[in-house]
Amino acid sequence: MEEPGQLKRALIDASAGAISGGISRTVTSPLDVIKIRFQVQLEPTTQWALLRRDVYGPSKYTGMVQASKDILREEGLPGFWRGNVPALLMVMPYTAIQFTVLHKLKTLASGSSKSEDHINISPYLSYVSGALAGCAATIGSYPFDLLRTILASQGEPKVYQNMRSAFVDIVETRGFRGLYAGLTPTLFEIVPYAGLQFGTYDTFKRWMMVYNRYKSPYTNEGGDVISSFQLFLCGLAAGTCAKAVCHPLDVVKKRFQVEGLPRDRRYGARVEHRAYKNMYDALTRIMQAEGWAGLYKGIVPSIVKAAPAGAVTFVAYEFTSDWLESVST
Repeated sequence: MEEPGQLKRALIDASAGAISGGISRTVTSPLDVIKIRFQVQLEPTTQWALLRRDVYGPSKYTGMVQASKDILREEGLPGFWRGNVPALLMVMPYTAIQFTVLHKLKTLASGSSKSEDHINISPYLSYVSGALAGCAATIGSYPFDLLRTILASQGEPKVYQNMRSAFVDIVETRGFRGLYAGLTPTLFEIVPYAGLQFGTYDTFKRWMMVYNRYKSPYTNEGGDVISSFQLFLCGLAAGTCAKAVCHPLDVVKKRFQVEGLPRDRRYGARVEHRAYKNMYDALTRIMQAEGWAGLYKGIVPSIVKAAPAGAVTFVAYEFTSDWLESVST
């Protein structure tokens, strides 16, 4: 089969990336909403907070199960998909740009546009390609990420009824620069996160191929064929590793995104406008006020979400890309 033209290849990567991102985001939205509620809550998010009322005010959310029950009782099932429209508007162009740039960089590194040849490039180039692709995708879709965070964190009663009202208020109060609040820590987060996610995914795929060859040493191509379940496991491991390492920077990003925005008082103290001077100041202040636990607020739903999200994204992308390539030839 001839290698597809560059334009057709780019369209395949963009379409497969958008579809896989949309599926993954919708499936894991409930976990994402819980994670964001934890990250923007200044009070502790664990049960031990109840023992320290002299230090902290009452916490709205103190665990995944409790948070799930509260959201379901107060907001109903739609509450778990709050902010999903801007999330889809963010993640679909994000993954489209990410996979398109990633494929282009891997094509340059390997000298071939065939995906099966990309597995042979060095782990270092896999990490660098993933990091650069993540940066390009982040810059291209960031305002939707900001709106998603604001809508998902607000609870009931709603401060903003829809994405348009949130957009208008941000532009009026902060200017257009407000749509990129938190971009710096986001880029600092996405470089190691995307690098780790794609780099470890390729590494795990190589290990899986070695394992298959070991298990089937007498077949010609048995080791090079990776099953959908094995791809799922590779994506699961890659998503978990990346999120565990980069979570503190995600907390800082969320704080910048919601600082100064109105929020119902029953959800606890809000992040005041210009509460943090810069990323380093935010890390320091969170450490001083909330301890190490503050930097890992939402880590449990984040890991629980990142693993299936990474797995679903990679598997959906691989299958969609292969299908689009087959129907376009």
